[in-house]
Amino acid sequence: MSSILFKGGHVFTGEDNAGEVMDVFVEDQRISQIGKNLDVNATEVIDCQGKWVTPGLLDIHTHLDLEVELAPGLGEVVRHGSTTVVMSNCSLGVAYGNQRQDGADPITDCFARVENIPKNVLRKVGDAVTWQDSGDYLDHFDQLNLGPNVVSMIPHSMLRIEVMGLEDSLSRDPTEAELKQMEALIEKGMQEGYAGFSTDALPFHYLANQPNTRKQIPTQFANYGELKRLTNVVRNWGRVWQATPPKDNPAEVARNFLLSSGRLHGKPLKVTATAAMDFTVSRKVAILGKVLSRIINSRLFKGIFRFQALSAPFKTWADGAVTPIAEEVPELRLLNECDLEDSAARLKILNDPEYIKAFRKMWFHGKSGFNLANLKRKLRMEDNFFTRRLDEMTVHLCPLANWSEEPLQAPYERLLQFQNDGTGAANEEEKAFFESLPPIHDDCDFFMQLLREWDTVLRWHVTTANTKPAKTKELLFDPLNFPGFNDSGAHLTNMAFYDGNLRTLQFAKEDGLATVGNAIHRLTKAPADFFGLNAGHLTVGAQADICVFDPAALDGWAPESTVEYVWRDLFDSHQMVNRPPAIVSQVFIGGQLAWDGENFGPDYEQKPMGRYLRHKDHPREQEWAATAA
Repeated sequence: MSSILFKGGHVFTGEDNAGEVMDVFVEDQRISQIGKNLDVNATEVIDCQGKWVTPGLLDIHTHLDLEVELAPGLGEVVRHGSTTVVMSNCSLGVAYGNQRQDGADPITDCFARVENIPKNVLRKVGDAVTWQDSGDYLDHFDQLNLGPNVVSMIPHSMLRIEVMGLEDSLSRDPTEAELKQMEALIEKGMQEGYAGFSTDALPFHYLANQPNTRKQIPTQFANYGELKRLTNVVRNWGRVWQATPPKDNPAEVARNFLLSSGRLHGKPLKVTATAAMDFTVSRKVAILGKVLSRIINSRLFKGIFRFQALSAPFKTWADGAVTPIAEEVPELRLLNECDLEDSAARLKILNDPEYIKAFRKMWFHGKSGFNLANLKRKLRMEDNFFTRRLDEMTVHLCPLANWSEEPLQAPYERLLQFQNDGTGAANEEEKAFFESLPPIHDDCDFFMQLLREWDTVLRWHVTTANTKPAKTKELLFDPLNFPGFNDSGAHLTNMAFYDGNLRTLQFAKEDGLATVGNAIHRLTKAPADFFGLNAGHLTVGAQADICVFDPAALDGWAPESTVEYVWRDLFDSHQMVNRPPAIVSQVFIGGQLAWDGENFGPDYEQKPMGRYLRHKDHPREQEWAATAA
């Protein structure tokens, strides 16, 4: 029987305290003893002096449902110390198989634009699906060489498609019989051990396949009565409702999230929602969220409601006009309706005189004059998150190397000077490019012309939220928020927040070990208890999901400097990742080495390490827990 002694580390068990220097002894994939100076005969001893020893971290907002089918090791989360991932967020998942019927391909249709995942990857996943039932879906994880533990929820968009069919789920309300069938399928899912149910109400989540590219995903068509009935099933089981708010309708946000209230509905409903962030163009989102959270969780309403906070600046990349935040703006959304590879279609739109007129109206809306839009802009209360300022849009890659990491405002000003007097170009290559352009009259002309010239070859980034570290930290450590809007596995080329949990630890370290212990609690035991999981705690009998961190490495880490843009053969696509060195010394999952600080362990992806985690009340989980006694 294999055994490992983690010796002399500063151990945080997952409780909300400052931890202490202790040893942790693991036998046969479970924690056997925890204490000071353990006298045991271990086959392997890991010297943890000066290190933090913690439970494996939870990543509670991921879209790894697809990647886990193709690469079940899920290496990008494991290397960051995450040993349990919650999937099927935002109403999307594969619990009911590929659901291909009558020419529809719901996996591709729902995931491609919402989560910015290439269609060829999505079709590959659809081809690999072998199940059609939510129970068979959970059972199939027993056949995968999982890296981390995985947890899933019943996804509302797929539930509607399962009961109503894709087209009807987009065009009408369910009948009473269909509502009862949806309730029965959620009931069945809860019996099978699903952790909860997920929905989505962000108004810019659209389908990707014709003829529905101007329609939102199915969950968006559900009325309040449908949500109330379906979440009541979740409430009765004590499970979790994961949701995103209808952000443009504060009254609807309040009504929906008050479904958490035990006072109004007889029993509290656990709700976790995205996302608590400090948006640069709109303060009202964070203000509304903070006020609403306190009202729902008050003694008056007796709710159990947690927003998810992002620990990083909300920095997103764009390939031309293709970026998640573009979907919120109708004029940019029209470009996103085209397939990623269809540059010709986007160029035709960009050259259409009526489109140019509409784009210019959008670009200059509220930028001048005495009007409500301009007042809202000055007060940071705009309706959309998309910036229309070149000084906030920074080039990452484009055909002109000297533009790299330069705000678009700088080459725009050089171009204006060049077109005025023939000077100003930075070099001959830039001069030749300037000479090739038509007359540019303003910044809108400039941006549109770049989209025509380079399309997705122009890669740029913008930070739309969490630009102030102190405000980010305040949201992150608010006791009514969870750290967790990492969106891991989604937006392959647009976001890179796999390191969100490590950023949380970096913030915590600034304030001492008590705050570190609180952060670890909020990344481990607290969310595990919220979702009802046998995870997130170092205690005798628990599965040995253990991380060793080097706290000194957090001090010198500049998170933005470790972002990489890598090619993934698995996806036949580039991917944004963030790979900080040295911070995560070891990751053990089920007592097996998954990551040694530089490389994955010898058995990683060769045999299972993690497992599918059903809710702890499920008979299989109760049987698993009983074997530790």
